[in-house]
Amino acid sequence: MFAPSDLDVLVPTKDRPGALAVTLGGLAAQTVSGFRVVISDQSNESVADDPLVAAQLRILDHRDRPVAVHRHLPPRGMAEQRAFLLGRAERRLVLYLDDDVWLEPEAVEVLLSAIGDLRCGFVGYALHGLSYRDDVRPAELAPYEEWTDGVRPERVRRESPAWRRHTLHNASNPLHLARKHLGSPGPREWRAYKVAWIGGCVLYDRERLLECGGFDFWRSVPSRHAGEDVVAQLRVMERYGGAGLLPSRAYHLELPTTVTDRRAECYDYVFETAWAH
Repeated sequence: MFAPSDLDVLVPTKDRPGALAVTLGGLAAQTVSGFRVVISDQSNESVADDPLVAAQLRILDHRDRPVAVHRHLPPRGMAEQRAFLLGRAERRLVLYLDDDVWLEPEAVEVLLSAIGDLRCGFVGYALHGLSYRDDVRPAELAPYEEWTDGVRPERVRRESPAWRRHTLHNASNPLHLARKHLGSPGPREWRAYKVAWIGGCVLYDRERLLECGGFDFWRSVPSRHAGEDVVAQLRVMERYGGAGLLPSRAYHLELPTTVTDRRAECYDYVFETAWAH
């Protein structure tokens, strides 16, 4: 089993101090303490100077969740931002948490329990978009499949049937999946299911992520890119497996994305280019 002291929470942020304050408030309210929070700040103005963020930093420190804030400029894209954070991690596990995600109080405790039991490369929560909570999409829920006998390595690519699992995480589909397959789960109950990838809240075994290259591919992609988390997870999943967890205990704040130019997908540069050569 893993303890909170085995965990670094890695938070990339840029020009969203209000959302970051909500994210940090969720971390401050977790049922476990002792994890460390590392923030990479690429904002025009330091987020640590924002009164709401500063208050949350004090609360986290007071509640035995020490925080390190790094000013990291100039921006070179999200892959480089995540690589920078990984380079400052020190603990066995790293939780990449986007700066617009609120976590239920048991979220970190359950993630630690799940990766301890499953012993795979990563586990994570797909994000709820609760403005879509009444929008049920049966066709998008169809690819759902649980891991019933342990998590195994998988090779997932665009041409594989497993790629269709990406629809599981659209809109508020994680909420509808949990209602369909779990009913009323207990406060710390979870089930592992098969994914294509997970965005926004992913817990990795740090050594395994590094062994698979981490986010070092940032040097081979344009600075304006998208899908860096997809590439990292596909690599880890191929060697060590990965799983989503139901019910999701992570909620998207549904702010406009800061990655507005999505023409350059990291997948194309890492997998398609390598295949072509």
